[in-house]
Amino acid sequence: MKTSYLDYAMSVIVSRALPDVRDGLKPVHRRILYAAQEGGFVPGRPYKKSAKIVGDVMGNYHPHGDSAIYDALARLTQDWSMSLPLIDGQGNFGSMDPDPPASMRYTEARLAKSAMALLTDLEKDTVDFQPNYDASRNEPQVLPARYPNLLVNGAGGIAVGMATNIPPHNLGEVVTACLAMIDRKLSGGEEMTTDELIQIVPGPDFPTGAMILGQGSIRNAYNTGRGSIIMRSTHEVEEGRNDRRAIVLTSIPYQVGKSGLVEKIAEAARDKRIEGVSDIRDESNREGVRVVIELKRDATPEVVLNQLWRHTPAQSSFPANMLAIRGGRPEMLGLRDILTAFIDFREEVITRRCKFDLNKARDRAHILLGLVVAVSNLDEVVRIIRGSSSPAAAREALLAREWPIGEIAPYIRLVEAIEGEMAASATYQLSELQVKAILDLRLHRLTALGRDEIGDELKILASEIEELLSILADREKLYQVMRDELVAVHAEFAAPRRTLMAPAADGIDDEDLLEREDMVVTVTMDGYIKRTALDTFRAQRRGGKGRAGMATKDEDVVTELFVTSTHTPVLFFSNIGKVYRMKVWRLPEGGPATRGRPMVNLLPLAAGEVISTVLPLPEDEAEWGKLHVMFGTAKGNVRRNSMDAFTNVPSNGKIAMKFEGDDEDDRLIGVALLDEGADILLATRQGKAIRFAGSDVREFQSRNSTGVRGMRLADGDEVMSLSVLHKVGVKDQEERDDYLRHAPWKAEKDSSPQMTTERFDELREKEQFILTVCANGYGKLSSAYEYRRTGRGGQGITNIDNITRNGPVVASFPATQAHQLMLVTDQAKLIRMSLESLRVIGRGSAGVRLFNVADKELVVSAALIEESENDDDAQDEAEGNIPAETNVNGTDSASDATDAKAAGDAE
Repeated sequence: MKTSYLDYAMSVIVSRALPDVRDGLKPVHRRILYAAQEGGFVPGRPYKKSAKIVGDVMGNYHPHGDSAIYDALARLTQDWSMSLPLIDGQGNFGSMDPDPPASMRYTEARLAKSAMALLTDLEKDTVDFQPNYDASRNEPQVLPARYPNLLVNGAGGIAVGMATNIPPHNLGEVVTACLAMIDRKLSGGEEMTTDELIQIVPGPDFPTGAMILGQGSIRNAYNTGRGSIIMRSTHEVEEGRNDRRAIVLTSIPYQVGKSGLVEKIAEAARDKRIEGVSDIRDESNREGVRVVIELKRDATPEVVLNQLWRHTPAQSSFPANMLAIRGGRPEMLGLRDILTAFIDFREEVITRRCKFDLNKARDRAHILLGLVVAVSNLDEVVRIIRGSSSPAAAREALLAREWPIGEIAPYIRLVEAIEGEMAASATYQLSELQVKAILDLRLHRLTALGRDEIGDELKILASEIEELLSILADREKLYQVMRDELVAVHAEFAAPRRTLMAPAADGIDDEDLLEREDMVVTVTMDGYIKRTALDTFRAQRRGGKGRAGMATKDEDVVTELFVTSTHTPVLFFSNIGKVYRMKVWRLPEGGPATRGRPMVNLLPLAAGEVISTVLPLPEDEAEWGKLHVMFGTAKGNVRRNSMDAFTNVPSNGKIAMKFEGDDEDDRLIGVALLDEGADILLATRQGKAIRFAGSDVREFQSRNSTGVRGMRLADGDEVMSLSVLHKVGVKDQEERDDYLRHAPWKAEKDSSPQMTTERFDELREKEQFILTVCANGYGKLSSAYEYRRTGRGGQGITNIDNITRNGPVVASFPATQAHQLMLVTDQAKLIRMSLESLRVIGRGSAGVRLFNVADKELVVSAALIEESENDDDAQDEAEGNIPAETNVNGTDSASDATDAKAAGDAE
């Protein structure tokens, strides 16, 4: 009993209930398609009775009940069951209500074009065949599918002790994912991860449309093979007569019967589980689903919808259980596993097809050479045939005869190149196949013209064989052939996505399923954005050469980067003064050398609108009430708003800032969060800076105002940086000067300050430093006490000297020696360094070299990293990441410190 049951169980698992990962078909579906092709029921030919196809399948390959075979055939025709139907049916094959199909004697069918893409090259020894149930004929073990049908059409089946339930997907997305994996192989990069594939295939695409709530369960299914995917009907709210409204369901979840859904809604309304419903009608037609739920006059549509989702199958789940046969064994497979198995299978199919075509071409070339011999020696061949007593005697005579090479030498050399052999004698002897072809030759071919035609065909064969050999010898070329075939399938069968993707239901957002991780967010001038794990970057010493930071187009450069968490909300401010909001985890993830994705694909930007400033917010919204938002423009204007003005940002954005007189030359250069009592620091490209109290800028209630003047600029200058500093912390200018004379970061200082030690230590604890970075790689760290607070609207003071050598200022913001600094150049190089070796020098000094940039290379962006990491110096030196630390004059670091002190003293 045990042995028999195990045999039965394995038969059900492998040969009946589970699909093969390679072609996505169970044996009954594979046999239906093969029998239909064998019977000639293909596209372009007349439909045949379904009973004829069922009879052929049952009699030749599938010795089971005809009703089971017909049910399987009928499902292959249903566009509400299959993402890409494989059978072209004519007649009543049921409905999504669900009505059963008409009897198979009434319906007709033939293969759809999509099925031919699964059967193509079947005759070219691309797959193995096996005997059928009575060994009277052979059937394919698998079809040479040209697209991943297991994902495209999904599968469902119950075996013994296991079951499968794979959702259908969008063919265009699945093929695009295959192309991305092939491109990654061709480029020699690391294999694509499941998270990268999810960016291309965001989830299933059900034939009935509807929407999927949240990607958390999809991510689980794609990683582990299991996950419960929540589906919900799409709907519209329509205005009716007498101020009454109606909810119209325009699509329903996959595998939910429409008539049963209508009955469940009516039953829930009758039992008062759904309140406010006055009538339910099914107005669906050939153009689509339309279930009308009329509401009572005092009913609220949102309340009725919530009750509808909770108490009826209008919201239901699809239990994904991605089990399939791989290598003869049932396995739980993720998205990446299925696509990898398909690509490996296609590699095998193309290899076997090329070998088949190569052998066939070589055999044909061999026969053509025999025909050339016959045509070139026509008189002798005719004499031998006429003088022979029988065809057998003629065959023997032709085989025994040695033919002079003579005028057939060019053709022999061509065939020798094809067959890879060289003739060792001056004569040629025909083979059995060649003699048979000569005896079967028609008289009209026995001319010189026939010999030319044979020669032309030989040349074509030589070219084909050369191409086939190159494919078999070069794996990259084989992958290119695979890629071209997938592109052709995409062009012929791809269709727009039908299922919408929506946030998770019941307050469960996708971010709850994500680990909190520090990310570096990078933005380019052309509007590309990405997030990269902070651990990807390793610290170097200042003056290093950096590493490749981001792949950009020649005319694109990195303009902004910051370090934040995956759960942090981010505000996006555009050049036209609008603001958008998005969580960091929703941004596309990429490695250091990837470009990212255009923000126009992530945000609903208008024509000509680009994102100019990106502002990360505190993760805890409870802290937002204590904060203000400070805006700064390139023309020197500033404006302060309460954070409450930006708590609710709709998906299509809202107005954040208005520019004075709609000045097209003005733009946002910075947006910062402002604490109570903090100061504002504005820095310009020409090395000027101004510091004033944030309270000097009154709070604006309107988001449409232009603000007030923050700084008066010189001709040609513009503000490029806005920073927030805490309170000055000193009583007056005299106390500030006294502290600066005895500052602890001075190389030489008086042994005893004029002020008390307690006051000195208090000021030291509150001291901030301003880091200024210039385009040519120079920069400096200065005490924020040197930037005295003045009234807003002034011309400012010197921020950094020697702009001619240093280049324009790129960034100026608060920093400490405990920070790390990340710099990016317009050549997409990136360096991460610790600031602990950078001395604090005077505000007006020229600075030291931070980044050893190449000729015509400029630093375009700088950002601080809060957490320091101590790398192993020996490893850095071994990898060449710590060059000699030199100052601008090429001297050593000790001399660099002396020069820095001298510059500070001079200032």
